[in-house]
Order: sequence, then structure tokens, then C-alpha cells
Amino acid sequence: MNRLDGNFTSIEQIQNQYLGKISKPANQAKDATSFKDVLSGKMEDVIGNTSEVKFSKHAANRLMERSISLSPEQSERLSNGIQMAYEKGINDSLVMVDKMAFIVNVPSHTVVTAMDENSTTEHNVFTNIDGAVIA
Repeated sequence: MNRLDGNFTSIEQIQNQYLGKISKPANQAKDATSFKDVLSGKMEDVIGNTSEVKFSKHAANRLMERSISLSPEQSERLSNGIQMAYEKGINDSLVMVDKMAFIVNVPSHTVVTAMDENSTTEHNVFTNIDGAVIA
């Protein structure tokens, strides 16, 4: 059985000894990682790659049926709109990009359906959303 002899100045030293790690001298500065950096990393872990937008099978079919295509600039604005919705705590959002409307499940960064100006004139009622973003 191991015994503690009282020569330790911190809990970290005890943990390091029993976990097999080499302890740092007490006067050595620790890595300076800000709370903001740690939080940002955790948020990216939760929501994945923030720039990646996924399209459900239904949304992909709607894009094809309605001949909707996004330029790289519009894709970036859609991604930014989803990020803004996430930061406001929105779960299901309408994201408007130019004359296109996207219903997005924000936590998963997944476009659920997509409409262009021709589609929205027939159906301009959006349900089951808790926020909207004009990107």
C-alpha cells in the first residue's frame, strides 16, 4: 500500500505521481488557455464543423425539383445564417438568402426543405419554426 508522506505541495503532484505523469515544478507557468478558447472548442464539438451545412433527403429533392442552386457566396451566407440562429438559441429556423427560403434544423446544421421565389408565392406560410434569419 502506498503512503502519503506529506512532501506534496499540490493535489496535481499527487495525481501526477499516481497517474504516472511527470510533475511540473511549482514555479513553471501553466499553459495559458482562455475560457473563451475552451468554450469555443466545446461549442464546435457540440455542433460540429460550423461551416458545414447538410441537406436532408427531402431538401435535396426540393433543390432538384425546383432547380435551386447556391453559389459559394450564398452557401457561405446560409452557413452564417445558421450560425447566427444557433447563437440566438433557435432550434428550427427560416433562413432567407436572397430570394430563397430554407427551413433549417439548427442544432444539426441540416436544411430540411428549400424554396425559391416561385415556390414561396404559392406557399408563404412557414410553420414549426422558432426564429427567422435574413442572411
